[in-house]
Amino acid sequence: MQGIKRKIVFISAYEIIGMVTSSLGMAFLSGNSTSTTAPLAVAITTIAVTWNFIFNTLFEYWEARQISRTRTFRRRLIHAVLFQLTLVTFLIPLMSWWLSITLLEALILDIAFIIYVPIYTFAFNWAFDKIFGLPASALPQENMANQ
Repeated sequence: MQGIKRKIVFISAYEIIGMVTSSLGMAFLSGNSTSTTAPLAVAITTIAVTWNFIFNTLFEYWEARQISRTRTFRRRLIHAVLFQLTLVTFLIPLMSWWLSITLLEALILDIAFIIYVPIYTFAFNWAFDKIFGLPASALPQENMANQ
């Protein structure tokens, strides 16, 4: 599977599975029911996707005005850390309010997800590629000529 179809299937499956697993994880870790955590997982996903778009737009606006536009390791690290820190400022108060837990408990819960999401992303990408095959960008050049 290639092209836009692959992207739509990928993002749909990634987000749906991610919301289900995070809802179950939040229910387990917070002692709340999934009827409470499932809508929160949807809200968190919506906020994260929206903030990602806004943050990257602002970052690229800043980046375009720099003397060096090279995406060095340092610049990528700063980008990732700033994104995560700013996202946490939205999510911790929301989680605290929604789940009726303290800000510290919400921070601890969020740290669990900061650890979980990269592991989930790695595993999902690996499984998706095994099930649907590699994207065209990852195929050797000789395979590209046959498609």
